[in-house]
Amino acid sequence: MDDTQRSQVLDNAKYLREVRPIDPEEIHEYVEGQPHPAAVRQVLRESALDLGLIEREDGRFEPAPTDPIDVSFGGITALPQDIALAVEEQLLDAFGPGWPDGTSGDRLRATIRDFKQQYLSGGEVTYDDVTALGYAIYHLPTYFAATQHVLADLAADGLVSGNLRILDVGAGVGGPALAVDALLPDEALVEYHAVEPSDAADVLDALLDETGQNFHPTIHRDPIETVGVDGEFDLILCANVLSELDDPEAVLLDLMDHLADDGTLCALAPADRNTATDLRDLERTVESEADATIYAPTVRLWPHERPDSTSWSFDRKPDLEVPAFQRRLDEGERNSELDTDSDRVPGDGEFVNVDVQYAYSLLRTDGQRALDIDLSGGRFAKMAETERHVTDRIDCAGIKLSHDLSDGGNPLFLIGDGSEQIDHFAVLTEESLLNEDLRAADYGDFLQIENVLVLWNDDEGAYNLVVDGETVVEGLPG
Repeated sequence: MDDTQRSQVLDNAKYLREVRPIDPEEIHEYVEGQPHPAAVRQVLRESALDLGLIEREDGRFEPAPTDPIDVSFGGITALPQDIALAVEEQLLDAFGPGWPDGTSGDRLRATIRDFKQQYLSGGEVTYDDVTALGYAIYHLPTYFAATQHVLADLAADGLVSGNLRILDVGAGVGGPALAVDALLPDEALVEYHAVEPSDAADVLDALLDETGQNFHPTIHRDPIETVGVDGEFDLILCANVLSELDDPEAVLLDLMDHLADDGTLCALAPADRNTATDLRDLERTVESEADATIYAPTVRLWPHERPDSTSWSFDRKPDLEVPAFQRRLDEGERNSELDTDSDRVPGDGEFVNVDVQYAYSLLRTDGQRALDIDLSGGRFAKMAETERHVTDRIDCAGIKLSHDLSDGGNPLFLIGDGSEQIDHFAVLTEESLLNEDLRAADYGDFLQIENVLVLWNDDEGAYNLVVDGETVVEGLPG
């Protein structure tokens, strides 16, 4: 199709989009030379982002919705089968049908052991094609699940529209991208930009074939520091990448300049102490230097107050079913001459990773917060001033920022109100109907805690809020 014909197709589409669904079968009759409807459809697909159009199942096009979009999400129990099969197809293409066994299986297992060890020791992981496939096996399922959980909550709050421009920094092998595509309904229009300079981009490119027809991806294969992103984005994702950047503060501050006025920056990190607490430090830096608002989960409940506590805070969701490709690698036949850890018993779970645990931060610039609560009315004690209340009973309020942290003892939960300079833990010593909301509340829920005993825990260097039979806890969902 020549330029004149393309121009005529687009002119007709711009007119018809305000009138009725755009049918390539109709438009081709108005174009000089009457090109085949399939050629018209291809032009419309290529121009969908500029025109703001989605393609329907019947082959017609219509304007993408701009209002907040409804997302049906009841949790996630397993990596979708089509994605699992696509991952395995990549393994088959690289190593053949016997990929979990012998030399190829040993290489993958050694690679996974290596990047796990490098991560634990704080070393730098060098990415090549085998490392990328190892990441797809070991990390993609849980990264997919974590992204869906966080974005589903954001959508439930009406903060995800049907026409999205997304920047995914450190997109890896595609966990976040596939999560977004699977979460959003078919009628959502997504302009997706992935930044991934490593060989993981090759796996990402292949797996993006699994996305829907209204998901329009572009992969940038340069580091985020040099890629030069253009324009504003409705959603910026930094999933499990900040700890790998040389200067994450500078990157985050630059990214905030590319956030739309009503957009959200979503940063995800592993749940281990170092990366989770580093995320809180970065969150506080961006809050201060970019005048950003913490939308969730560590909402500031006291005006003009900011925390300075350790805040090892992370969410935990139900485990996934073990993907077939993880089980196959875990049970694969070892070659004792090649496997450096040949004493390991096949099938012992070393290469299974289905624990969905993650720290996250949602940042905005419009002042919106998941909990629009102001505690400055004088009823509740401020956690910044807890020292003056030690051995007293007080009324306080805060956000539940952990699941049960105890190891067989009294249930223990991290609580914060956004002013705390030292960590506060609610310790449930005597359960009753009056305080059952402490255990029942979800991560990120608001809690009012009345008549709680304040003690100093010298061993942990933290305050204990002792919740006993005389304490009343009332929850408000976040």
